[in-house]
Amino acid sequence: MTRKPIRCDIFCAIVDNYGDAAVCWRLACQLAIEHGWRVRLWMDDLAPLHQLAPDYAAGPVAVRPWPAPGPWPADDTAEVVIEAFACEPPPAYIEAMAGSARAPVWLNLEYLSAESWVADSHGLPSPHPRLPLLKHFYFPGFAAGTGGLLRERDYDSRRSTFDEMAFRAEFALPPRLPGELTVSLFSYPNPALADLIRAWVAWASPERPLRVLRPGSKEAARTIGHLSLQPLPFLPQRRYDELLWACDLNFVRGEDSFVRAQWAARPFIWQIYPQAEDAHLVKLEAFLALHPAGAALRPFWLAWNGIGSLDWPTFATGLPALEAPSRHWAKTLASRPDLASGLVKFCLERLK
Repeated sequence: MTRKPIRCDIFCAIVDNYGDAAVCWRLACQLAIEHGWRVRLWMDDLAPLHQLAPDYAAGPVAVRPWPAPGPWPADDTAEVVIEAFACEPPPAYIEAMAGSARAPVWLNLEYLSAESWVADSHGLPSPHPRLPLLKHFYFPGFAAGTGGLLRERDYDSRRSTFDEMAFRAEFALPPRLPGELTVSLFSYPNPALADLIRAWVAWASPERPLRVLRPGSKEAARTIGHLSLQPLPFLPQRRYDELLWACDLNFVRGEDSFVRAQWAARPFIWQIYPQAEDAHLVKLEAFLALHPAGAALRPFWLAWNGIGSLDWPTFATGLPALEAPSRHWAKTLASRPDLASGLVKFCLERLK
């Protein structure tokens, strides 16, 4: 007997504008496309999705605005309920979950971290204090014993057919100049950017021209000596992958673009989402301790995140040596189960 598709509700409250929506949309699509689940994605702000996936309404996921207060029918809850980043479903939905004939598998999809405690906390249950419900903590991660990372089944095939020349022509970028270093820059507002641009101007030369591509930038294109600063439109998720493939070095931010830069297997600079009391720096250091090129990356990464001074010439000199460890790291991560597949297995074991 063929089992009906698993019904799944994902709840997403936007905090980091693009990051939360990006992760939830990516996961929702994988569950629907690759695993055949019937997915509803509930969001309290649909604006980021208009840019991340402009055609989302025609996609395999039913996107819904955050539910208004009021009663919820017990027969309209899903078999799997995922709250993204502890946003928690509406109280009426939780009450309906408790009133269902069978309690759903309820997951809190946590933020990504390389900290050592993640593997010990992954999958731990948390009983509801009042209702007969059990929530499990699901932690993405880089090490065995964690939930893994989001990575689509068609990633390698898409990359193998990527045409960099066609990509550059589409966005009115000239073919690569001899010796050109092409960089993508996607960042939060950063006081270090002005110093970095000055360093780029001083470093670039006829023998090593520098082209910086800035997705979503509102600034006009400009050329300063042998540095070209080129704005691009905000790119949907799959097109953003192509930008990362087209560049030699990628500046990324937050969580989603951070993970995509690792799959791109190119050197990258991470601007982590800032937290109170510099808690984010602990996470930054934890990742650097795992990455095979962490020691070489550390000075520039810390400076880009506000600790110390940027030394672009030294970092640029070491760029060629970062290429092999970047490829090795991507290969290591790809050898482990992806997050969506692991999540499906976790849920099916509890739905038996």
